[in-house]
Amino acid sequence: MGTSLDIRLKRANKIYHEGEIVSGVVVITSKDTVHHQGISLTMEGSVNLQLSAKSVGVFEAFYNSVKYTLKCDIRRSLLAKDLTKSCEFIVHSLPQKGKLSPSPVDFTIAPETLQNIKERATLPKFRIKGRLNSTNCVITQPLTGVLVVESSEVPVKSIELQLVRVETCGCAEGYARDATEIQNIQIAEGDVCREFPIPIYMVFPRLFTCPTLETTNFKIEFEVNIVIILQDDHLITENFPLKLCRN
Repeated sequence: MGTSLDIRLKRANKIYHEGEIVSGVVVITSKDTVHHQGISLTMEGSVNLQLSAKSVGVFEAFYNSVKYTLKCDIRRSLLAKDLTKSCEFIVHSLPQKGKLSPSPVDFTIAPETLQNIKERATLPKFRIKGRLNSTNCVITQPLTGVLVVESSEVPVKSIELQLVRVETCGCAEGYARDATEIQNIQIAEGDVCREFPIPIYMVFPRLFTCPTLETTNFKIEFEVNIVIILQDDHLITENFPLKLCRN
């Protein structure tokens, strides 16, 4: 076995808040004596941006992820290979001030309520009702609600919850908007019983969500789509903007 290097943080979940000290140990494992020319430890915070190919000639950079990393380097002689080890950790922002007010939303999905439909007359008749308990959401708590299929001329194939992250970036020359699906949960499969309440329950994925952010040139927003797929492959989508915060 050669020489190995590891970084072990004292906090097992690797989650820290602003102002807290990140502490732990650097572990060097070797059967023989390790000669080196210095051990350095650096901390980096980075935002990864990606170039969109949707508009030729226009630079569009979109938020991808924020990473915080500890990196340990051991410099050794020319005859021995330098050792490097990285350890990623998570930084949570401080709780936002003010009490979050619940914002329940009751909804009805039927052919007459749909938008951007060219051939409305060809749609089968259906009626779906439901309620989101709040569109103002605490990021550490699930999105909840209920959905009821009251009627449908054709069998239901699937009902899904789709969580979407929307990133807007730009300046005086113009703004670019990009929407990315970050989670999809099936809450019903097959032709569900009519008038039967189906629970809506979605846990926000920790590594792909953050509190809603809005600045002059940059925004991160979230939406949830309720997607109903009928047996004849008609796809019906209802969109609800969400506001995420941390408390």
